[in-house]
Amino acid sequence: MTPNILKSSLENASFSIIFQIVCRGVTFLLNAFTVRHVGQDVLGVMNVRLLLLESIILSMLKEPFFKACLTNTAEHNWAQVVNLLWLTVPLCSLFSLFLGYIWLSVLTTDEELPAYYTFAVWAVAASCVIELSSLVVQLVSSAFLFVRLRIVLDSIMIAIRTLTFVCFIIYNPEYALLAFGVAQLVAAIFYTTSHYLYFQYYIKSLRKEKSKLRRRMSVNENEEEYVLSEFPFRDLKDFLPGHLENNESDAFGKLRGLTWSFFLQSILKLILTEGERLIMTMSSLLTFKQQGAYELVNNLGSLAARFIFRPIEDSSYFYFTQMVKRDKSLNEQHPGKVQESVNVLMHLCSTVASIGLIVLVFGQSYSSLLLWLYGGSKLIDESLPVFLLRTHCLAVFLLGINGVTECYTNATADSKTINKNSSYMIGESIIFVVVSCAFVNWFGPVGFIFGNCVNMGLRIILSISFINKRHAETNYRPLRGLVPKPVFSGSLILAALVTNVSQAYFFPDAKLFHFIIGVIMFVLVMLSWAYEHQDLILLAVNKWYDRRNGRRKSE
Repeated sequence: MTPNILKSSLENASFSIIFQIVCRGVTFLLNAFTVRHVGQDVLGVMNVRLLLLESIILSMLKEPFFKACLTNTAEHNWAQVVNLLWLTVPLCSLFSLFLGYIWLSVLTTDEELPAYYTFAVWAVAASCVIELSSLVVQLVSSAFLFVRLRIVLDSIMIAIRTLTFVCFIIYNPEYALLAFGVAQLVAAIFYTTSHYLYFQYYIKSLRKEKSKLRRRMSVNENEEEYVLSEFPFRDLKDFLPGHLENNESDAFGKLRGLTWSFFLQSILKLILTEGERLIMTMSSLLTFKQQGAYELVNNLGSLAARFIFRPIEDSSYFYFTQMVKRDKSLNEQHPGKVQESVNVLMHLCSTVASIGLIVLVFGQSYSSLLLWLYGGSKLIDESLPVFLLRTHCLAVFLLGINGVTECYTNATADSKTINKNSSYMIGESIIFVVVSCAFVNWFGPVGFIFGNCVNMGLRIILSISFINKRHAETNYRPLRGLVPKPVFSGSLILAALVTNVSQAYFFPDAKLFHFIIGVIMFVLVMLSWAYEHQDLILLAVNKWYDRRNGRRKSE
């Protein structure tokens, strides 16, 4: 854990953003390919029912264990961590059998399900079990800052899953769900196997280095460990339960309570984040074709969130867990770490708010162009897809703010506060479900987006309340970063006026000219943002130079 945490978190975020751009770009093209070859109804089954099944399993079993065990890794008893994480495998097996039965026998529909639906359900469930069997090594790669390993393996996994799926359906579109299930299994097997193979290689290389140092320094085998002292795993078997020495009587210690807190929160968060899929799956408000159309527009509308917001949240969570202690007030902690964490939070708030505002402004004028590029004229002939995408831009703005503020809350709050927030989220979940159902009955698929906006607004209020209370006894006000600066705000207003006029007069007859106007206004907005955030840009440039010089010295 000797590398600088902030530097490693920034590196993790940068690589993750690049990875997200690549893999989501692939998903973007894959959805377009699927729609053109197998239709929106099959896309609805895949992206709503099957991916909801995967999301439920991983959210309720992987996320709480992973988050709890990633907290303050420098003080871990790794024997306890390994034993705790391996509990997810039998739990996942039982849970997958239960959900698989519900997906096949309980959920009913008036429509005919596509061929190989049963196989696809069990394939998704099995892939989750396989993935969780490598949860220990996934945690170790994050805790010991193996940033490039995670990015490379994730990228290869996406490529394997995509190629497997495409190769199946390019000649046999009727086998779409069979292809989906096989692709899930192949990707999960690769992901798990490659993690273990890498760490087998890594441990062997550490042993060789240790042996060289011992011969060079003429030390005995019982004396001080030089190379392996910071890495607690001496053999691949140590990643299995019961192999590492456990000197503490408590089997799980504080991790048990923290995991339970995150588990309860994950259930509520699942309802809030996957609420529309849950409603579509559990009810018959929308047909499979309508579900496919909604998911298609939803994927387009959330490109910015998936490309940028999620990687930032993942890296920020790790950073804040290492810099801010959960069970102490900020005045009782190291002043330098507190000052740095406040600056990082303020810059994060400013960045995500700015990105959200840009998406909101330009999305109103360029949703039609994006849909035309994606699916042709048939997607813009109807007003619903365009209205869906424009409305989704507001949800993206709220999603970015919620992601950062909720990330800080989960990373720095103690178990009591997390449990308290979970109780609040029960009310939010009820409100979200009720509001979404009402909006869907009134407005159709757009109602899901309105419901998500209400959901995000309530969660933002809860997180902001915690952050203000956390910093009340200090002079720090990191949430000021959410307020856009005047020059940037003025440029956004100008861009909104110009692009809307361009949309009215030049689309669809002069699409290229409309696009060029958008590029010009986007450059103007970015220049105004850079002018008012010179300190943040200078910090990023300095970090880049430091990293580059460090690499040159190491070479």
